[in-house]
Amino acid sequence: MTEALIAALFVFVLASFIGFEVINKIPPTLHTPLMSGSNAISGIAVIGAIVAAGERNTNLSVILGLIAVTLATVNVVAGFLVTDRMLQMFKKKEIKA
Repeated sequence: MTEALIAALFVFVLASFIGFEVINKIPPTLHTPLMSGSNAISGIAVIGAIVAAGERNTNLSVILGLIAVTLATVNVVAGFLVTDRMLQMFKKKEIKA
């Protein structure tokens, strides 16, 4: 258990550093497509949360799984709403005659 936890923390820290460096090196014009991609990846978190909640090992795991499903779903929906709003900013406005 402890070795698995340490390995998971190691992967988490490395992923955090890589994500931070990648986002810092990307020009701002590419942030919107990257946000769309990260929203799609967040869908994987929803699936993982559903699997975690569905195992029903303990009541705590079910509660935490349901909380994870809720938060991941809010993240996906809000991400797509923000992306859509940002894409609306790039559309040309019609000139009223």
